[in-house]
Amino acid sequence: MALEKARIRIEHTGQVIPVMFNPEEYSLNKDNNFAAQAIPGLSSPLLQFVNGNLRTLEMELFLDTSIERTDVRERTQQIADLMKIDSGLHAPPVLVVSWGSLQLRCVLARLSQKFLKFLETGQPVRARLNVTFQEFIDPEREGREVNRQTADFTKVHTVGPGETISLLAARYYENPFAWRAIAAANDLDDPRAIQPGQELTIPSLPYTDPFTGEVTG
Repeated sequence: MALEKARIRIEHTGQVIPVMFNPEEYSLNKDNNFAAQAIPGLSSPLLQFVNGNLRTLEMELFLDTSIERTDVRERTQQIADLMKIDSGLHAPPVLVVSWGSLQLRCVLARLSQKFLKFLETGQPVRARLNVTFQEFIDPEREGREVNRQTADFTKVHTVGPGETISLLAARYYENPFAWRAIAAANDLDDPRAIQPGQELTIPSLPYTDPFTGEVTG
């Protein structure tokens, strides 16, 4: 059984660019960003999620036209052209890189070309390409697919020694700057004047969809 070939498909045209030789390996990377927020009364900062980064796919592509004795740059240029701005899209094209179970909707973010073998004329016939693809996600599609929810509870909290309203916001909302919601729910004229033993209502927070502007919660 022949080994399935990796391929790169241009999404809006359907054009497929076959990979001449399958890569020996690839790296699929994903990371998140967190911010450290210092809170009075805590021995260490509060680690708060900021945003997730897009996945990246890194691989090395090998191209060899020494048997045909043709210029390998005709093939490398097909890959390099994926970084050009498409006149219809006003941006580089969105791609789908596939190989077996690997399916990534992406754009070509980085390309490094190294030419290794040459004919007597100086014409290159072998090349290695290091490519980095960056995942591409439509904001509208992500807004529909991701179930974004905020705190949907209303609780009563009894203030303990040393607690502040920003500390409570950090505990219940994971955001110390959301203390105003607690202050408004409890008609606090001076949010700094809460006392141990005092009962405070912790309200739910509304969520505003950044794409539609719809407020829920």
